[in-house]
Amino acid sequence: MKKMVWTLLFGLFFAIPATKVQAQTHDLEHIYNPSADARADIAAAVKKAAAEKKHVLLQIGGNWCIWCKRLYKFVEDDAELKAAMDKNYVVYHLNYSKENKNLPVLKELGYPQRFGFPVLVVLDAKGNRLHTQNTGLLESADSYDKKKLTEFFKQWSPAALLPSNYVNE
Repeated sequence: MKKMVWTLLFGLFFAIPATKVQAQTHDLEHIYNPSADARADIAAAVKKAAAEKKHVLLQIGGNWCIWCKRLYKFVEDDAELKAAMDKNYVVYHLNYSKENKNLPVLKELGYPQRFGFPVLVVLDAKGNRLHTQNTGLLESADSYDKKKLTEFFKQWSPAALLPSNYVNE
């Protein structure tokens, strides 16, 4: 009986941390939806951003793209980066894949795919494109650079573009 109790306790000891790790994992195979109506989804994101006084952050890429998955996971797994992104942006993952390249939408956004994938596009709360970011400039070795991403989120936030911040320069 004692052996069975110890075996059970031993099993629980290893099962609880495994459950915690599982909760932190992300579905990296379904970040982007090839069948989504990108134009309608972006319009909804712009409407939400206007209501929340945020910008829209388009993360353009595909489920086939390892760097797209790395960026998603890098931000999602870092509480500070995730908070900075969520505070200032309504995020939409715009699909680019052989199933749906969303070329008409990308044309309207100024052909951001020229920078490769993933590529970030910042829209204001009216849907105007403010910035297109080559994410290669946010990398460090085989991952992303937290300092560079933090600075990107800060520099393209709604607060960074308030005219009142620049009155007495």
